[in-house]
Amino acid sequence: MLTGKRILLVIGGGIAAFRALELIRRLRERGAAVTPVLTKGAEQFVTPLSVSALAAHKVHRDLFDLTDEAEMGHIELSRSADLVLVCPATASLMARMAQGHADDLATTLLLATDTPVMIAPAMNVRMWEHAATQRNLARLRADDVRVVGPDEGAMACGEFGPGRLAEVPDIVAAVEGFFADGPLRGRHVLVTSGPTHEPIDPVRYIANRSSGAQGTAIAAALRDLGARVSFVTGPADVPPPEGVEVIRVQTAREMLAAVEAALPADAAVMAAAVADWRVENASGSKMKKDGSGNAPALAFAENPDILATVCRGDRRPALVVGFAAETGDAAGDVVAHATAKRLRKGCDWIVANDVSPATGIMGGPENAVTVISEAGAEPWPRLSKSETARRLAARIAEALA
Repeated sequence: MLTGKRILLVIGGGIAAFRALELIRRLRERGAAVTPVLTKGAEQFVTPLSVSALAAHKVHRDLFDLTDEAEMGHIELSRSADLVLVCPATASLMARMAQGHADDLATTLLLATDTPVMIAPAMNVRMWEHAATQRNLARLRADDVRVVGPDEGAMACGEFGPGRLAEVPDIVAAVEGFFADGPLRGRHVLVTSGPTHEPIDPVRYIANRSSGAQGTAIAAALRDLGARVSFVTGPADVPPPEGVEVIRVQTAREMLAAVEAALPADAAVMAAAVADWRVENASGSKMKKDGSGNAPALAFAENPDILATVCRGDRRPALVVGFAAETGDAAGDVVAHATAKRLRKGCDWIVANDVSPATGIMGGPENAVTVISEAGAEPWPRLSKSETARRLAARIAEALA
């Protein structure tokens, strides 16, 4: 699917640079032509010879290479590709991109390019979570830079958390998704998924039974139609789909912040089962029984309404799809509650389903939904969650056409 596509690969200076070698191989297996650019830092981790051998192409390293620059080589490099891919994108490289620096070959061509840019961040968890990095990330997203990962996991420094380079198959899938020729090509869709966990103390939390399977299937279906998908997920039971930008959160307030950072978007599908309340008096240490027989009193505060916030915001997507997981004695109860919710929240469509325990829907492989819009309620048959997602994605593509 990448046959004939030209990719300019900028390799940043981090320990994850060694994985760029596998990335080159996988991209070329799919027919892409890869032109590599090594930063000075990257040369500390991979050699120009190994990169050149795998890419079957000259490695570009120096802005002041007289042979290349006599013909304005950095301009030619920056505009001759179909996609500029930065892997790994270190904290420093992201900062220089966000600020528009042009102090080496990599940053100069990134500033001079009119080609779409995709980055795969990789850094220490503290660096990733630092406010400066998150500000730079928001700036890059606003500049329409596509982001793959990072993942959560063990790092070379011995720490664990978000900041680990996305797996190579996920990066390849994101590149393939960029070139996918579907009805949503060029569109950005935000999807929320999974439950939220609201802490009681450091080891206990309040949650719900959502598996995240339906939201994950929706993100994959939108990706398959060519959309660029920002996937904001709580701690789900299923892995996120390949080829989408994954933003992991735990709490409702974290989800709201991630959603606002991912905007603007052409459409938003708010499939997450967000906790309505959080524990206001959560303990900083594990609560213990004191032998009195009395349970601790938990005080609750209402969580932010993410769906209503998106619908009423000044960066409201053209199409906002909410979800209503209801329980009721009759299908009419579910539809009535969901219809009222659509009007109350201000979303364009709401996807309602009955998640009473007898249905087996919450946490199960199938779903039976009713899509409610201004035109009325449209019941769909019971389908696999994947097929439900494909139908919904096709409906979204029609609405955005």
